[in-house]
Amino acid sequence: MYNFANLLTFSRILMIPLIVGSFYLNGDKSNWIGVIIFSLAGFTDFFDGYIARKYDQTTALGKFMDPIADKLLVAAALLMMVAFHRIDGSTIIAAVIILCREFVVSGLREFLAELKVSVPVSYLAKWKTALQMIALGFLLLGEAAPYNIDAVLIGDVSLWVAALLTLYTGYDYLKAGLRHMME
Repeated sequence: MYNFANLLTFSRILMIPLIVGSFYLNGDKSNWIGVIIFSLAGFTDFFDGYIARKYDQTTALGKFMDPIADKLLVAAALLMMVAFHRIDGSTIIAAVIILCREFVVSGLREFLAELKVSVPVSYLAKWKTALQMIALGFLLLGEAAPYNIDAVLIGDVSLWVAALLTLYTGYDYLKAGLRHMME
């Protein structure tokens, strides 16, 4: 059966090479193309879940692939921005915190799945993801931002706030997981 929600999830993964490729273009168009594709990918993240719930298209494949698509998108954007010096200085630490948390939570979810324990995504974790996407959008736009908007400063501050939320939500997941690991 045709599942539009899963199609949106997979389209997000297919957008990653386009975002990566945008870094190799010249001038401000590089930033604009990257942020437009990234924003489109972010919208698919919202709509795939919405459509899956509204039209009862929730599948095991979708539940599995959606967080993977999110993590791949965020990791690719962070790594490319560090490589191209759009994220630098101490803000790299925020990027590392975000990436490390994603590995820890993914490993924890995999471990708990073997125990048949579900760890639902908290509302705070959803807000963290939204703020993270906004931060990455500003950082992707960077110096190409119009009207003297300091997109880099907004992105850096937002990424740090997202990193702090990442630590908090990661701790919540770890605390919940440790209870099951100690049994």
